[in-house]
Amino acid sequence: MAELDRTKLLAARFKAAGDRPYLASALYSLTVVPSEAVPTMGVDRHWRCYVSPSFVEATPVPELAGVWIHEVAHLLRDHHGRADRLPAADRRDRVRVNIAQDCEINDDLLDDGLPLPEGRVEPGLFGMDKGLLFEAYLPGVPPQPHLHDCGSGAHGDPLPWEINGPGGPPKVSQVEAEALRRATAEAMRAHQRSRGTLPGGWLRWADQVLEPAVDWRRVLAGAVREAVAWAGGAVDYTYRRPSRRTAAMRGVVLPSLRRPLPRVAIVIDTSGSMGPDDLAAALAEVTGVLREVGVGANRVTVLAVDADVRAASRVTSVDQVVLAGGGGTDMRVGIEAAMAAKERPNVVIVLTDGYTPWPAEPATARLIAALVGDDPPAPPAWVESVRVTPGG
Repeated sequence: MAELDRTKLLAARFKAAGDRPYLASALYSLTVVPSEAVPTMGVDRHWRCYVSPSFVEATPVPELAGVWIHEVAHLLRDHHGRADRLPAADRRDRVRVNIAQDCEINDDLLDDGLPLPEGRVEPGLFGMDKGLLFEAYLPGVPPQPHLHDCGSGAHGDPLPWEINGPGGPPKVSQVEAEALRRATAEAMRAHQRSRGTLPGGWLRWADQVLEPAVDWRRVLAGAVREAVAWAGGAVDYTYRRPSRRTAAMRGVVLPSLRRPLPRVAIVIDTSGSMGPDDLAAALAEVTGVLREVGVGANRVTVLAVDADVRAASRVTSVDQVVLAGGGGTDMRVGIEAAMAAKERPNVVIVLTDGYTPWPAEPATARLIAALVGDDPPAPPAWVESVRVTPGG
C-alpha cells in the first residue's frame, strides 16, 4: 500500500475546520484509517474515516477539505440511522441510497462555495430541486452502476474495507455521536447569529436537532408495520396442506408450517375530548398502513367505545364513529371486547386521548396507543405509544 500523506490530509481537515468552525468538533472526532480498498474516502457507523493514499496524493487540499466535510455530514445527519428506517426494498439498493444522500449533502456544500472533486452528484443531474432530504430524492434516482461508496456511515451496510468486530481504531459511541450532533447544531446557530452565512440546509438541520418536530404519521406507521410484522412472524401447523415429507412416510400424514396473516383490532375512544379531525387522520393512517402491508378489511375489526354506556360496538367506517359529549371513557372495555372475539386479534391499536384506565397486565396481543390531544397522559410502559399532534 502506498504511504498516506498525512500532512496533506490533516492540512485539509485543518482548512475545513478553520473555514467552517462550527464543524470542527465533528471533524476532529473522525479517526483516520488508511486503506487502498476504499476508492476515495468513506466513513463507517463508528466515525472512522477510511482514506485512500492514492486519492489524497491526486487531490488538491481545497477539494480534500470539501470531501472531509462531505463525509462528516453523512454522520452528523445520521444517514445510516435514517437508512435503517427505509422500507426493505429501498434498503437493498445501497448505491441509490448513497446517491440520494450525496444529493442532500452536496447541494448545501456547493451553495456554501466548497470545491468538490469531479464526478460529484447533485439533484440537478436527476432533474430534481435542491434543498430536499435524501428520502425525498430516493424515488427520483434511477438504478446506477456501482459508483463511489461512502460506507456504512452513509447507507448503513458494512463493507469489506471497513473494520468490523471488536478491537481496531477508536470508535465514537451512539451517545457521543448524539452529543456531537447537538454541539454542532448549537455552534451553527451561534455562527448564524453572529455572521448570518450558514447554508439553508445546515440551518434546517440544526433547527431539527435542537427542536425536533416528530412526524407522528411516520412514527405511527412504523409502529403498526413493526407490530404486524411481529404478528406475521408466528407460525403454526396445518393439515390443509400436508408437508412434502409426507410422501416419504407411508401411512402417515405430516402437517406443514404456515405463516398466518395477523388480525387487527382498532379500538376508538369516542369521548368529547377527542378531536374529530385528528381522530379521523389517525384512523386513516392506521387503515392505510394495514392495506399497504396486506392486512385486508376482512381481518380488521373497528370498535367504538361509547363514553356514556361504556360499551363497545363494531363499526365499518369512520363515518359511523360518533364522538360523544363528556369524557372518561374506559378503554379497557374496548380492549377486552376485542380480545374476547371469536377470532382474537394479534395486534390491538387504541385511538384515545389517554384519559382512561388501562389493563393491569399486557395482553397476549401487541398493544399500540395512538394518543390524540394536546397533552395526553402516558399509558403504562408496556404499551407502545405514539403522540398524534393536533392539526399536525
